[in-house]
Amino acid sequence: MNGQHAALAWKEEGVPVSTRFDDPYFSLQDGLAETRHVFIDGNDLRARAQVGFHIAELGFGTGLNLLATLEALRGVPGPIRYTSFEAYPIPRADAERALRAFAELDAAGLLEHWGQTRFALGTLEVEIILGDARETLPNWDGKADAWFLDGFSPAKNPELWTDALMAEVGRHTQAGGSFATYTAAGHVRRALTAAGFTVTRAPGYGRKRHMSRGRMA
Repeated sequence: MNGQHAALAWKEEGVPVSTRFDDPYFSLQDGLAETRHVFIDGNDLRARAQVGFHIAELGFGTGLNLLATLEALRGVPGPIRYTSFEAYPIPRADAERALRAFAELDAAGLLEHWGQTRFALGTLEVEIILGDARETLPNWDGKADAWFLDGFSPAKNPELWTDALMAEVGRHTQAGGSFATYTAAGHVRRALTAAGFTVTRAPGYGRKRHMSRGRMA
C-alpha cells in the first residue's frame, strides 16, 4: 500500500494504538468479539450475504474486520466484494503483531497480500482505497449492501464522521442496505438519519452501553 503510514504505540495487552488519534485499533477487551458483535451481527451478514453482496468499510486498520468477515461467511457462495477506505495504512509487521492475538483466525493469506490494494481472499474480492475518505468516497462508483463504520472515536477523529461524509455513505448504499458502528454519538446518528437510514440504537459490546445500526429505505 502506498500513502502515509500510521504511527503506532502498543498497550501491554498487545493492542495497537494510533498515536495520531490516541485511540486503540480495537477493543482492549476482545477485538474479535467486538467485530463479530458490531459489524457481523450488526449488519446481519450471515443471513444476508450472497453472491454479489458488497461490503464497504471506513477504516481498514489491521484487517481484523476483513478476517472476521471471511470466517463468518465461510460456506456462503461468492464472490462477495469487500471495499475498504484507509487514509493511514499500517506496516505489515505491525499488522502481523496485532493479529497474533487472534489465533483462531488464519491471517497468513491476508499478510501475504499486505501492501496490495486489490486481491482475492477466499470468496472475498478485496479492494483497499487509499487516501482521505472525504475525497475518495465521493468519487467512488460503487454502492454497498452493508457498511462497517469503523473510524477512530468521533471525539478523536471527527473528520471520519462529518455530516458530509455520512451523506456520502448514504449515497453509496443500495436500497435496503445497512450500516453498523460501535458509536452511538448523537451527531453521528443524526447525520446517518439525514443520509436516509432508519437508525436504531442497540446494545454495545463490552463496556460500551450502546452502538448504532440502520437500514436504507
